[in-house]
Amino acid sequence: MATLLYRTGRFAFRRRHFVVLIWVALLALAGVGAANAPAAGSSSFSVPGTESQKAFDLLDERFPGTGADGATARVVFKAPSGERLTEPAGKKAVRKAVSELRQGAEVASVDDPYTAGAVSRDRTIAYARVAYDVPGMELRDSSREALETAAEHARDSGLTVEIGGDALQTAPETGATEVIGIAVAAVVLVITFGSLVSAGLPLLTALIGVGIGVSSITALASTLDLGSTTSILAMMIGLAVGIDYALFIVSRFRAELAEGRRGEEAAGRAVGTAGSAVVFAGLTVVIALVGLSVVDIPMLTKMGVAAAGTVVIAVLIALTLVPALIGFAGKRVRPANAGGLFRRRGGDARHHAHHAHRAPRAPRAPRAPRAERPNMGTRWARFVIRRPVAVLLLCVAALGAVAVPAGSIELGLGDDGSQPVSTTQRRAYDLLSEGFGPGFNGPLVVVTDAKGTDDPRGAVRDVAADLKGLDDVAAVTPATFDQAGDTAIITVVPASKPSSGETEELVGAIRAAGAGITDRTGAEVSVTGTTALNIDTSQKLTDAMLPYLALVVGLAFLLLIVVFRSVLVPLKAALGFLLSVMAALGAVVAVFQWGWLGSLLGVEQTGPIMSMMPIFLVGVVFGLAMDYEVFLVTRIREAHVHGERPGQAIVTGFRHSARVVTAAAVIMIAVFAGFIGSHEAMIKSIGFGLATAVFFDAFVVRMAIVPAVLALLGRRAWWLPGWLDRILPNVDVEGKGLRPADTADELEAPGPAAEPEPARV
Repeated sequence: MATLLYRTGRFAFRRRHFVVLIWVALLALAGVGAANAPAAGSSSFSVPGTESQKAFDLLDERFPGTGADGATARVVFKAPSGERLTEPAGKKAVRKAVSELRQGAEVASVDDPYTAGAVSRDRTIAYARVAYDVPGMELRDSSREALETAAEHARDSGLTVEIGGDALQTAPETGATEVIGIAVAAVVLVITFGSLVSAGLPLLTALIGVGIGVSSITALASTLDLGSTTSILAMMIGLAVGIDYALFIVSRFRAELAEGRRGEEAAGRAVGTAGSAVVFAGLTVVIALVGLSVVDIPMLTKMGVAAAGTVVIAVLIALTLVPALIGFAGKRVRPANAGGLFRRRGGDARHHAHHAHRAPRAPRAPRAPRAERPNMGTRWARFVIRRPVAVLLLCVAALGAVAVPAGSIELGLGDDGSQPVSTTQRRAYDLLSEGFGPGFNGPLVVVTDAKGTDDPRGAVRDVAADLKGLDDVAAVTPATFDQAGDTAIITVVPASKPSSGETEELVGAIRAAGAGITDRTGAEVSVTGTTALNIDTSQKLTDAMLPYLALVVGLAFLLLIVVFRSVLVPLKAALGFLLSVMAALGAVVAVFQWGWLGSLLGVEQTGPIMSMMPIFLVGVVFGLAMDYEVFLVTRIREAHVHGERPGQAIVTGFRHSARVVTAAAVIMIAVFAGFIGSHEAMIKSIGFGLATAVFFDAFVVRMAIVPAVLALLGRRAWWLPGWLDRILPNVDVEGKGLRPADTADELEAPGPAAEPEPARV
């Protein structure tokens, strides 16, 4: 592995014009594809294998042309204080608005509140349901403007008017906070390298990689039915890993230069050593993201595969484009104190020739070498090694305390009730709850398939009677039959809000009652609707968690055994990951469900955590956690392989890599934290969760728990059974197989400037 990557790095450095041209061409091709691609619609959300999805599919089959995928809007009207909507003035204003709504070009139908029974009991609140021919993400701006204009005209008559539903839904956009995250990353890189050129390389290559990845996703979005959040998540992860991978290559290249190697040789060795770590770190991220497919939720699978593709691009760019651009940058990539490395060879000759006529001076007594001050990484590693038990117990206890709220996590999918109170969607949601009860915003759709029964209508009457007798039922609407008369829809309005435990129990009670009806009549009863789909999705994700963990952790465990040639080090890595991800989940619950510090992060509405959050967080964080494990521990193993004692190897590894790992973590945290400013609740919570998880994993697990455990294990940390050692492939991540570059053509002239660059923290 190291030899192959070494040759790749040298080739990219030597043929840099060709390599850069290839990547620029790929970026241009992806950009043209994105610009000419048809506009992507809303991604269809389905949960195969669940009862709610089967019922939804049955509705599409038995009730064709109902526009189940079309956008809907609820225009909610409230009368002024002391008045009612059934009075002539109120009724005139509402019906005028309904007439105006029907004029929309993409409108399929508009219900009159007075004929559809959509007026509250106290006659102060009513709503008109507007159905469209196209999904919400495909609505033209003119249709949304017409909807808002009709509402504004009704407000002019004195009514309170708000709009709910997905007709106003738009694709989430990136904002200024994401740019701030990139700016923070730039500052960290400048501080780390002390050079604008060295700092700019990781940013430039990461942006090129993200540009190719996101443009490719945009170009394929319509064909592959990719949702609008797919590109945002791919950009989030692609930026973070792209900057980090390039950072490690550039840092190792500078270290090789500081040892006196020429540019091409230094590039080859940087890619052969740090590049090996990049490859295996990238593989763990890809495994974790692609492994999301085991959940069998198409939208989640597409998100994972798209993000994994962006990670692959980031790895390839780090191995090829980074050394190519280093070749163009030349001397400007060198450490600031290595400027004499280019001047010493010729400068010394001119200096001696100029002063050759002077009489030789008496030799001075040799000056005692000045002891180099240990950097922060060295001092920290020595501190942990002296007190490994105390550090380990303190860190585990702290992460355990932060993880406590995760035991109270409530899962669900967001609706208008989770929107900020400043939005019209949220105000419409609250008005409907006020006028028709808290369960009105989450009705349950009960589908009765009586096709194989002798008396379909009798079976449907039995279903309706059983439904009315259940607890927590506020209303049961009359059945609506299909054209064949053998399939019916009954809408059940719960008495409790959609995300409550009582509503979840009601769904279970309806399904239990339906099983009894099937035994009596042969009719099949199923429950669907947004609320039931949310419940089924949460349950499916919960059931998939253990198989997903087994698959991803198992594959990554085997991969890390190959990398580290150890059993205990990968085991420690997996256990440390569990600590960090549980702590991150606890922090997410505390902020987004309990509301702690929510005002500081712009969380206006607390509620259940998005159903996909736990498993998505586990997948992404596992891959990123293994990044730091590979980057940090490979340097420790490299020192151990070269004969250093266990404690000394830990110190050496931290001396060379602590600064870079710290910078990489700060950059990744900054990039993820930038998405906390998003107005999309899902993006905000994922950005916060990922930033928190990276903080815990990098600074608590990898920088504290890892050296403490390695210090306690000593040489046992690198134990590997003999039979396993014989069958494992030798991937040579440490670069032992690279030929020694000690010839005159590969080394710069020796001199004071060729001393290794101090690794500052």
